[in-house]
Amino acid sequence: MPGFLASIHYGTWVLPALLAIPLAGAALIRLAGRSPLPGQELRAAAWREVRVLAFATFAAEAVVALGLWWFVDPARAGYVARLDLPWIQDWGARFTIGVDGISAVMILLTCLLMPLAVAASWQVVTTKIRSYYSLLLILTSGVIGVFVSLDLLLFYVFWELMLIPMYFIIGIWGGTERLRASLRYFLVTMIGSLLMLVAIVVCWQASGGATFGLEALTRTLSLDLTYQRWLFAAFFLAFAIKSAVFPFHTWLPDAQHEAPTTTAVALSVKVGAYGIVRFAVPLFPAAALDDGIRAIVIGLAVVGIVYGALVALVQPDFKKLVSYSSISHVGFIVLGVFALTATSVQGAVLVMVNTGITSAAMMCILGMLHERRKTGMIANFGGIARVVPMLSAMLALVAMSGIALPGTNGFVGEFLVLAGAFAGFPVASILAATGVVLGAVYALWAIQRVIFNPLDNPENRRMKDLNRRELAVLSAFAVAILWIGIWPSPMLDRLGGPSRRFVMQVEQGARAAATLEAATP
Repeated sequence: MPGFLASIHYGTWVLPALLAIPLAGAALIRLAGRSPLPGQELRAAAWREVRVLAFATFAAEAVVALGLWWFVDPARAGYVARLDLPWIQDWGARFTIGVDGISAVMILLTCLLMPLAVAASWQVVTTKIRSYYSLLLILTSGVIGVFVSLDLLLFYVFWELMLIPMYFIIGIWGGTERLRASLRYFLVTMIGSLLMLVAIVVCWQASGGATFGLEALTRTLSLDLTYQRWLFAAFFLAFAIKSAVFPFHTWLPDAQHEAPTTTAVALSVKVGAYGIVRFAVPLFPAAALDDGIRAIVIGLAVVGIVYGALVALVQPDFKKLVSYSSISHVGFIVLGVFALTATSVQGAVLVMVNTGITSAAMMCILGMLHERRKTGMIANFGGIARVVPMLSAMLALVAMSGIALPGTNGFVGEFLVLAGAFAGFPVASILAATGVVLGAVYALWAIQRVIFNPLDNPENRRMKDLNRRELAVLSAFAVAILWIGIWPSPMLDRLGGPSRRFVMQVEQGARAAATLEAATP
């Protein structure tokens, strides 16, 4: 495969293609599915045309992205498939994009999840479907842009590009509380984004107005510890809000509950956690390793792990249970990053991937349950294993992944985080491990009530099991869950080198900042 990719010059066009394909698909969808009949009378054939075109666009994106698995060499330092073009020359801003092992895995996750989500929710959206899928494709382009950006200003543009489509999708196609959820999501996220923009401008000024380049700023940015602390706080706050780190998580349960299935899947992709790894920590290493800041962040991570699990335990709504479970898992990501060992960072990135897979799979299953029963309340189900055995089996498997059962993907990442963090932070690791126990409690409690309780509700007796489309989608998730859980080596090999280099880069940056601080009178 590497030879074939080299023969087609894959590295020269893959990243521009990944950015352009969703935008081109969005433009084509605006021209497709037009019917002479207005509004709700839009013909079924027109609906099919739009859905097929959207799915084909996402599938093409996934096929193009798949080559990154072989193209990115984990043993090679630095970024590959680079493209560096002039953009705003007076400001020193450039259109610089590239990938390494970490960003390649996140791109693959996004590009493989989206066609599955579209297929899983094939008939969920029935109004303004051209606008819906166009916005979803624009959102995808923004997510990919965040993962490939190596210029801070370019990164901010893509960061904001994600915000607007998500706001409209939740606000127009969401549930009964969609307006409140979308507005809350927009305002909370925008506050963090504006603080990050101020910090980006300060970094640019510190470079003499010469560059927004991530690599250049990482090498040359010379700021004393006080400045680093404030700038780190601005970046971290923006990313903590986006990834729903406790206590900045309050927008997520409502947004994920009200969002359509495909958008709930998009929210499962840990863009904010990636921002912490790619930008916040490398740019301000002395602040990230400052004992006070580190203690606060790791403390928030541990509290978030336990808090998310405890609140999930009392949720009557299945979607909100999954949302609080995600908040708990984000705590493991933050703990792994700030423990700053190669093992813990590797585990943290793997938890990002695993949470994306597991949360997305669960959101797809809950969407299927909602299509059948028009409810997400746990109490309204019971005994459905007798009626829908395949759907119940998939639900149980995904739940086992969520509680990190050995043999599933969830176990590998959380084990690496705890193992890597234990040497430096034993108390935090032990407390975090209680979150795993609590996770088993809330997941098994929910599964028992939904699948194994008596089949008392007559509405549940009329439920239909998975059709071929739904079975294909959930089978793909099951393969990913079991593959990473049983044979994690391919994934770990691709994350090991970048994780070790990340730790070395941060430690070297912190030492350089300490030397500068000591030399300053």
